[in-house]
Amino acid sequence: MIIHLNGWPGVGKLTIAHLLTQDIGGRLLDSHTIYNVAFSVTDFGAPTFYDTVRRVRDIAFERVAELPATVPVVMTNAYADTPFGNENWRAIRALADRRRSELFVVVMDCSPEENARRIQSPERARLRKLLDASKLLQYRQKHTLLEGGGDHLLRIDTTALTPKMCAHRIAQWIRSQSNA
Repeated sequence: MIIHLNGWPGVGKLTIAHLLTQDIGGRLLDSHTIYNVAFSVTDFGAPTFYDTVRRVRDIAFERVAELPATVPVVMTNAYADTPFGNENWRAIRALADRRRSELFVVVMDCSPEENARRIQSPERARLRKLLDASKLLQYRQKHTLLEGGGDHLLRIDTTALTPKMCAHRIAQWIRSQSNA
């Protein structure tokens, strides 16, 4: 199975993904594993940036496809309804199909106020993550998170939940699905 955690920057995807991966076993492929190469060697938004992300994504997805279908893969990203977001979303669906894996989509959100607070965490700077709350709020107003195309969908609000509580809820939900 592939479990894709999709949510705005700062909602807790990576922290929750680590806990979820520990709970259900499997592998974690977070978005920064793919994007950091492009952030390091290209200018954000340039054609070379998108080309680099595509190439690293293709290599990573090739390796995921080679894993036994019984190995769960937890993925994270912040895919919104943009051309590049939709392209990546289709690539994840294609990866699930290639693996003959169910695609569990978890859309994560929190209140805009809490999101703006969380995004300014010093820990995020170390990981090359977005820190500008005003940019985040503009992005949230302009775009919608992608959630269609999976085999299962869960929406979860992380505002008042600890990462451990979120990971536990997601793991319970995965186990409750008939084909899981």
